Amino acid sequence: MAKRNVELLLNISVENLGLVGDVVKVKPGHARNYLLPHGLAEYPTAEKIEALKDARASAAAAMQKRQEGRAKLIERLTDVTIKLIRSVNDQGALYGAVTHRDIFDQLVLDGFPVEMQAVRLANTVRRIGSYTCAIVFDRELRTEINIEVLPDRTLELFQQSVDAERAAESEDTVEEMDEATDETQGDDDSQDNGKEKGKKGKKEKKGKKSADKSEDSAPKAENSDKPEKSEKAGKSDKGKKSKKDKD
Repeated sequence: MAKRNVELLLNISVENLGLVGDVVKVKPGHARNYLLPHGLAEYPTAEKIEALKDARASAAAAMQKRQEGRAKLIERLTDVTIKLIRSVNDQGALYGAVTHRDIFDQLVLDGFPVEMQAVRLANTVRRIGSYTCAIVFDRELRTEINIEVLPDRTLELFQQSVDAERAAESEDTVEEMDEATDETQGDDDSQDNGKEKGKKGKKEKKGKKSADKSEDSAPKAENSDKPEKSEKAGKSDKGKKSKKDKD
């Protein structure tokens, strides 16, 4: 069975817990191991709560002013980019990683008085490049800033790799254009070949038709010769008969 939370009276304001004079509920372990040993809280009584009443009013006014300042700072930080110059090797790896402390220091130098605990960097930065970092004061007051980690010198190998990538991209573009041109020419050639084949086909059809006509006309000619021969044969027979009659 889970232990019940205990009530404590805060002797000073504690971040994310409450203001001085507040009665808060915390887990027994947190009370026993941190708040009570460090004098940050004690068990509440009516007299102690009354004694801290004025202190709480002052702390509330200070917190209100602090929150207003944080809200203005959040507005200023929106879309802000900070630049960090670091020593790197030829591959762009940092010799020293960028931490939330480095970002905090740079923000203060750039005129942004944030609290270090408000800087929330998800992962340690170990290479040059572009990154983001959260600035969180509380659940409602938060934003993100941009971070540019730049090398302290010109990276020859890194630049060569960039140039090589650009050259490869340009070559790919040229090859694609050449392929497109070849495809277009191929289509034109196929169309021309198709036209030539069509013309040849038409010529062959015409040749076949003329050949068929000549073959059809040849038998007719042979048949036309037969009557002439029969007429000649008839005439010769008549001549022979007439000679016989004379004899």
